[in-house]
Amino acid sequence: MHEDPIGFAARGALWLMLEVAGPPLLAMLAIGLVVSVIQAVTQIQEVSLAFLPKLAVLAVILMLLGGGMTRALTRYGEAVFDGALAVGGMP
Repeated sequence: MHEDPIGFAARGALWLMLEVAGPPLLAMLAIGLVVSVIQAVTQIQEVSLAFLPKLAVLAVILMLLGGGMTRALTRYGEAVFDGALAVGGMP
């Protein structure tokens, strides 16, 4: 029996979200925690000190993982369109 195409697309979208957004979010969480600890220890409460390291790390993460993220998005898009064609039939 074939799987429900909407369920397939929804489950795939959730996994894709974890695959694409997970690494940058985890990196931002780690950098934010480190900067917060440094700010608490040194009592320097500068806003740009919290923002600039996150921006730099995000740029590095996107440069390193951007190609893989693009390939994952492309694979998902192709799978969704192939599923739509399989359900609706090709005109």
